[in-house]
Amino acid sequence: MGDQKPSYLGEFEELALLAIVRLRDDAYGMKIRQELDVVTGRTVSIGAIYTTLERMEEKGFVSSRQGEATPERGGRAKKYFKITGAGAQALNDAQRARDLLRGGLKPAGGVI
Repeated sequence: MGDQKPSYLGEFEELALLAIVRLRDDAYGMKIRQELDVVTGRTVSIGAIYTTLERMEEKGFVSSRQGEATPERGGRAKKYFKITGAGAQALNDAQRARDLLRGGLKPAGGVI
């Protein structure tokens, strides 16, 4: 690993990765945005989605491919995303850290 700093997963990145996993082969910007809205009730701008996807691609958590151009999109192609091994590892690490931090906590006033 050398001098490379570990790349941590932010909360919104985690949600976006989970949406990509859920959507499988249909994971493109607008679908990811809709999935987050439906599942979490969190409405996010498409710009925020693409900024996050680009950042995660730079980190190696996702890869992308261009789809076919479609007439309903004015001849533009969709950009599809899929999780990489590093992205899956980051999701697992985030879940493990959360589980360890929650371990041994006792519910107090409905917090946990």
